[in-house]
Amino acid sequence: METKKVAIVGYSRIPFARMNTAYTDKGNQDLLLPALNGLIDRYNLKGKLLGEVAGGATIKHISESNLIRETVMNTSLDPATPACDLQQACDTGIEAAVYIGNKIALGQIESGIACGVEAMSNIPFESSPRLRKALLKANKEKSVFGKIKQLLSPKLKDWMPIPYKGQEPKTGLVMGGHTEITAKYYQISREDQDELAFKSHLNMAKAYDEGFFDDMITPAYGLDKDNNLRRDTSLEKLATLKPAFDKQNGTLTAGNSTPFTDGASAVLLASEEWAKANNLPILAYITFSEIAGIEYVENKQNLLLAPVFAADRMLKKAGMSLEDFDYYEIHEAFAAQVLATLKIWENDDLAKKFGLEKALGKIDRNKLNVKGGSLAVAHPFAATGGRIIGTLAKILNEKGSGKGFISICAARGQGVTMILEK
Repeated sequence: METKKVAIVGYSRIPFARMNTAYTDKGNQDLLLPALNGLIDRYNLKGKLLGEVAGGATIKHISESNLIRETVMNTSLDPATPACDLQQACDTGIEAAVYIGNKIALGQIESGIACGVEAMSNIPFESSPRLRKALLKANKEKSVFGKIKQLLSPKLKDWMPIPYKGQEPKTGLVMGGHTEITAKYYQISREDQDELAFKSHLNMAKAYDEGFFDDMITPAYGLDKDNNLRRDTSLEKLATLKPAFDKQNGTLTAGNSTPFTDGASAVLLASEEWAKANNLPILAYITFSEIAGIEYVENKQNLLLAPVFAADRMLKKAGMSLEDFDYYEIHEAFAAQVLATLKIWENDDLAKKFGLEKALGKIDRNKLNVKGGSLAVAHPFAATGGRIIGTLAKILNEKGSGKGFISICAARGQGVTMILEK
């Protein structure tokens, strides 16, 4: 069966904002809606019936079981456009693009939107099991006395909400705790981490000044720029920050790690025929993608290193080497995670310890995250994949030709890689 080419046709995102800043009272649907509307307005999709919209949020309320469909129903797309929720932690946005892309390639649909959103400022709290049981029993009681009796049964501490901590259930460690172990194990220095973070901010500030994001960002709720960007940062300022996870001997700080973030992004994908019929540009094509997992409970240093495997398998299928690309977009969850991944790809001995035949190659750092990365723009978990796809597609389109490499790590020891070509 001959497959169709998967074209990236358009892109929209709202400005990303640090948690509890610009979008404090906004939920997932509040953030995703302007991102989708921006896409619809920019590419004349009003009233159009698309093949499908897919995406999700890493953290949702129980009322959001059909988040994407509900949001689509509030846009001006044809209400018959179907939608589904996906979730794969920080890989959510890019996995949504793989899902839509595969359907286009197989001829099942001609167009679709991949999206992702995260409203970290409005995440739900957990309640204690004792309180939950008491509330359920109280709801069943018919008399006021019976209800009060049930509500008085929990202890005072049971009434305290349990906030989100982002811990890995299998290890009890937060992602930053795992990455501290990564930095020590792979000998990633504080200086190298700060340098990567500084360059991320520098590149993004330059991209803003050049107007690169002008036709990509849809203003929302009074914000028209990402508010995590630090134009005034410097290596000297980054060096003064205290360790955030290992307070005594750590190298990860608030400056070389991503903060909790609110945001949303959306990417329009289509067949070549649909794009031409609707007079829309083809920015780039998705040609290969690979998902991988990694063991991280025994080997705690490897939580965010699954892209090591994904890249190896993908490059073999593509018949390419790591050095064959014009641009590289590697998600910067933490500077140490990026640097450890690059170190393994570049070193034969380390690569072989992962079961690879040899090192994948050395990346030209001047081609890495040239418009800034997650350390500058910040990281709304499910929205990051769409941001990276849209950014790289525009870079390739402006160049007029070329190949781009994407790598995104995720919680629970997973990772996705992707190749874009123009």
